[in-house]
Amino acid sequence: MNDWIAIGALALVGLLIPLGMMAVSYLLRPTVPETSKRATYESGEIPTGGTRVRFNIQYYTVALLFLVFDIETVLLFPWAVVYLDAVESDSVSLLEILGPMLLFVAILLVGLAWAWRNGAVQWAQTPRQAAADSDRQ
Repeated sequence: MNDWIAIGALALVGLLIPLGMMAVSYLLRPTVPETSKRATYESGEIPTGGTRVRFNIQYYTVALLFLVFDIETVLLFPWAVVYLDAVESDSVSLLEILGPMLLFVAILLVGLAWAWRNGAVQWAQTPRQAAADSDRQ
């Protein structure tokens, strides 16, 4: 039970420190807002144009795919470390050891195939694809 007390105390401290910092900054901030603080840029430059800029969505899809496969690596390494001990123990069958991980990798491969088919991993278009896209529009 002492371990749970330590975990609870750590969680409590982890919550109290950021909340305390926000409370102190709320109390110490200036209460009279300046009109220049409401501007888009505080550097004294007068903003021109709109503040909304369109970004290529492919940046985000590539970042999400990277995160998915990075997390896959994080989950595969501990399994690979335990795999040899599990095979040598003879208490579980090979299917029980490999089955969940093969299912996990298969689901990820299906997701990668779907992303590949939809063009999420293709950064540049070939001239043939560019012509096909212009024909569709």
